[in-house]
Amino acid sequence: MNKKGSFKLIGLVMVFSLLIALLWDQLSWLKDGIHSILNPTAGFLLEWNLTLGMLIIVFVISLLTTLIQKYATDQKALKELKKEQKIMKEEMNRVKDHPEKYLALQKKQMAEMPKTFKKTMKLSSRAMVYTAVPFILFFRWFNDYFTTVGNPKFLGFMGWFVFYLLTTLIISGIMKKYMDVV
Repeated sequence: MNKKGSFKLIGLVMVFSLLIALLWDQLSWLKDGIHSILNPTAGFLLEWNLTLGMLIIVFVISLLTTLIQKYATDQKALKELKKEQKIMKEEMNRVKDHPEKYLALQKKQMAEMPKTFKKTMKLSSRAMVYTAVPFILFFRWFNDYFTTVGNPKFLGFMGWFVFYLLTTLIISGIMKKYMDVV
């Protein structure tokens, strides 16, 4: 299976996702279809217990995206890039007391940065292709759901987006470490 990814494909998926997000209210067949799937499932969890329901939803979304990231990307190549960056950082730390050597390494690092970024994005793009549209659909549904129920606060002070973002970062970080995903 080719796990290299493509910028053209990611561009198309992102344009498609943007169109869905912008035309959500005009595409009633799509909006109604997503509501008919998520209201009895995710909506049920949120009505049962807002915070625990959201944590369960975040856990499931994080698990699915972590699995997609693990199996749809070239983990070996991503780990090699990460290893190279770590070696460069260690080398820079060793010579930090020698300005001329440090500057030479820093210059080398800056020259490599665009290539490294491009490689990383290309290797990661395949997972983004599989998750972009579902994320947009889920976020549009979240927005509709929480607007309908009056924008409740999680833990008494956080809006749904901040709570989702923070808990996703924590849960995904733990899952990626446990599943050895870059």
